Amino acid sequence: MANSNGDLRTPLLPGGGRDSDVILDIDCERRPAGPPENPFEFLGAPPLALPRPIPVDPFRNHTPSIAGGYEWFKVVLCLPVALARLVLFGLALAVGFLATKLALQGWKDKQSPMPRWRSRIMWVTRISARCILFTFGYHWIKRIGRPASREVAPIVVANHISYIEPIFFFYELFPTIVASESHDALPFVGTIIRAMQVIYVDRFSAPSRKHAVSEIKRKASCNGFPHVLLFPEGTTTNGRSLISFQLGAFIHGFPLQPVVVRFPHVHFDQSWGNISLMKLFFRMFTQFHNFMEVEYLPIIAPLEKQKNAVHFAERTGYAMASALNVVQTSHSYGDLMLMTKALELAKDKCSTSNYMVEMAWVESSFSISTSEAMELLDRFFSMHPDSNGRVKIHGFLSAFGLGLCPLFEKIFGYFDVEKEGAITFRQFLIGSAQIRKQPLFWRACETAFNNCREMNTDQISERRLGDIIQSILPSTSENLEHLFHILDVDNDGLVSRDDFMTCLKKNPLLIAIVAACMKHES
Repeated sequence: MANSNGDLRTPLLPGGGRDSDVILDIDCERRPAGPPENPFEFLGAPPLALPRPIPVDPFRNHTPSIAGGYEWFKVVLCLPVALARLVLFGLALAVGFLATKLALQGWKDKQSPMPRWRSRIMWVTRISARCILFTFGYHWIKRIGRPASREVAPIVVANHISYIEPIFFFYELFPTIVASESHDALPFVGTIIRAMQVIYVDRFSAPSRKHAVSEIKRKASCNGFPHVLLFPEGTTTNGRSLISFQLGAFIHGFPLQPVVVRFPHVHFDQSWGNISLMKLFFRMFTQFHNFMEVEYLPIIAPLEKQKNAVHFAERTGYAMASALNVVQTSHSYGDLMLMTKALELAKDKCSTSNYMVEMAWVESSFSISTSEAMELLDRFFSMHPDSNGRVKIHGFLSAFGLGLCPLFEKIFGYFDVEKEGAITFRQFLIGSAQIRKQPLFWRACETAFNNCREMNTDQISERRLGDIIQSILPSTSENLEHLFHILDVDNDGLVSRDDFMTCLKKNPLLIAIVAACMKHES
């Protein structure tokens, strides 16, 4: 409370003859409470700020095991039925395989549309595919709407939940599909896929992806070919959300028909998520009936004023998400790869949701690939995260052979956005990507190497590194050896320019340490 003068410094009560008084000095401007110093400010990197993660796991199967008395009763009751279904499945697959072999016999010009008489033989295989669906418990399938003609909409896109949809569309449309090269080696199935004049793609090869895009254009523009079917999500989900779309179906601007597939269920989630294929087969064989709905949506064409693949994909995703009454997230196949690798590294003792980072958003925002994210995941696991996927400062430092000091606390604090004394993989990945994205990052790396290298050479020795690091940082000989081993990418006992650049590309946070040492030396 202020006195009548409005002065906070003047005592409220008279001093009573005492020589001194206690004065409460309130001055918020003089002592601001702010975040800790940003160790990457010299690069122009802002403090790390992350959007809240979407609390959705698009890959989780919600019934990975048999649970409840009713399910066990049903399994026991359906075992004899399952055996009969298995026999019928084998017969249908054998008939389809033989019919396909006959249809492909002597056919050499496979770059052209399949001749009509061969396509008629393939009807035997298509009917066999419907029999296979019957053995899996899909005795009837609900259809909403109708497929558009090939001339009106040459491309069909659908959400992808299980291995059931490709079998259904093979029977329904006999389309050309885009599939991974690994599918060609599958027994029986590989032969049938080849009859669909499949467009093979290696998702990790840029030339392969470019070839697939040109093949999509070639086959979509020729009415002699059937529909081109794509699953733009690029992998299976649990159907409770859509994930980001790959742009292959949208680049050339052909009108397309979106199709949404649903698998309504109560006790058995039919999605191919964190469940093995054999277990999914068994669960399907031991159900009374499995429900499936296929809805053909209105045709979507690119707008005249906005012939942009990204916008076209967004409009299609919105239409499909609205029909399914779900959200579309920024997850991608990269998240599934990260989650799978995290399970392997943690020996199945971790929460997989902590390792999904919405990779499509990360890739577009920070220009970091899935393979680079996988390398950072290896580094993160070298920090020994707990079962909740969190790393504390001592584990963080030990991964780089570093001891505790104010600089390293600042580096750790940069990633620890929530100030909980622990960081997640999402924070580590996005923080590292943000550092590397800064325009001054590579110039700083070049300058750092030139200042660190031995005189008249283009290399850094372990002795030279020790002289630089020990001048300001608390490190033992063992720690220095560990840090040198990280920098010496090719393990030849010397750090070349390529070693140095490669290491900082994989571990961009190290630039703060090297820069601090250079500043101290100068």
